[in-house]
Amino acid sequence: MEDLPNGFTGFSQRKPGFESASEAIRKAAIEQRNLRPDAESASRAARSGWQAELEGLPRLDQLGGLWGMRPKKGAGGFEQFINDIEFGGVSDKRFDIEAISGIPEKDRRWAWVEVDRAALRSNMMTIRNHIGPGPKIMAVVKADGYGHGAVECAKTAHNSGADYLGVATVDEAIALREALINAPVLILSEPPVEAIPLLLAYKVMPSVYTAEFAIRYAEAADMMGQRAPFHLALNTGMNRIGVRYDEAVTFMQHIGFHRALDLKGTFTHFATADSADTLDFEMQLRRFTEAVANLKAAGIDPGLVHAANSAATIRYPETHFDMVRVGIALYGYHPSPLTRPLIDLKPAMTVHARVTNVNAVPMSEGVSYGLHYRSPGSVKICTIPIGYADGLWRGLSGRIDFLVGGVPFRQVGSICMDQCMFEVNMRTAASRKFLTPQVGDEVIVVGEQDGLAIAMDELAELMGTITYEVTVRFGERLPRIYR
Repeated sequence: MEDLPNGFTGFSQRKPGFESASEAIRKAAIEQRNLRPDAESASRAARSGWQAELEGLPRLDQLGGLWGMRPKKGAGGFEQFINDIEFGGVSDKRFDIEAISGIPEKDRRWAWVEVDRAALRSNMMTIRNHIGPGPKIMAVVKADGYGHGAVECAKTAHNSGADYLGVATVDEAIALREALINAPVLILSEPPVEAIPLLLAYKVMPSVYTAEFAIRYAEAADMMGQRAPFHLALNTGMNRIGVRYDEAVTFMQHIGFHRALDLKGTFTHFATADSADTLDFEMQLRRFTEAVANLKAAGIDPGLVHAANSAATIRYPETHFDMVRVGIALYGYHPSPLTRPLIDLKPAMTVHARVTNVNAVPMSEGVSYGLHYRSPGSVKICTIPIGYADGLWRGLSGRIDFLVGGVPFRQVGSICMDQCMFEVNMRTAASRKFLTPQVGDEVIVVGEQDGLAIAMDELAELMGTITYEVTVRFGERLPRIYR
């Protein structure tokens, strides 16, 4: 049986010279391009014909890992590559990739996070007023600034009086240096030995609590003619990292022979500073102060002594020592209900979206996966492009409201990975403001509008977690707009 032309594949044999549909379409498009009456096309066709054009174009099966590349300024080769992909027919126009890549992120997808720099500055000032002029302040910007954007938050905090910056990883520290931030940066754990050259090159201080790392770090610094500054981490009861509090002097005597090592600070971390029960907190504080006193008695300068996280900074003045480490409070959220009466913080993050679809759903028809919600009739279902991949936890389905025009609307149906829906009741009622959202209308997912608020910590409570996790998750995929 003979093959049908142009790639129908339901036959067992192909005759010599068989041409697939995709090849036929490509050749036709190239031939049409070569027939254009401009000098460049005519010259190219005369030189080599459509065969050379065909060889020079990328085949879809050869693109491989190039999918997903983002246009960059001066892309050059990439701009040529993207314009040469066959899509929607042949055109004489060429896209300026550099120009169109400037389209704002919130116009590429109608969901975004806004971060208020003024709130960050206000929180820094509030914390400074609370602790007084003595202690230094470390702004903790790990986890991409708790989802708020590490670089922008670090710049704002540093310009507002932060003396130190705290991060969790080497790469987080490098990102700050590459953004030309020159504040002292401390990694709040001990990195791998293999990362030591990066610490020295980018001038980043590690935490130290193993002798092997300390000596290797010192040796590498000495070879470069540098000092090896570090902070000593002490384990006073949290049992996560650190030299045990009662072994601090022995540890420092063990590594202290090396001339390059430079102890710049000593710290611990409280496990229960946000708790109403103070027994464990008091035990940790006592152990820490004894360890620092023992270091001094042994003739070892502990450097900057710091222990207070946000909760301890707000609740316990006796923990301020030489420096406090402020994380969640910097971003305007309370680490504990116990801190609310003590300090006024301004949340820096709000979450926004726009309506992408409005659908009148008849009575008894369902909405979203599982059809767990069914229309009661006389409702419109509005869709927004934000889901659990953006931080809106699926377990919140049917349990939260969104704000549109100062009116709360109940989220309905299962929250999807990238989208979710809310219900607009079209039945009139004298007790409520009547509003019909339209495609493009702005929706407040987290934030305030006309005196009403969807609070980040309320979402955290519904999720059975802490505000830290909620802000980090919202900041993972949604574009951030700074104001």
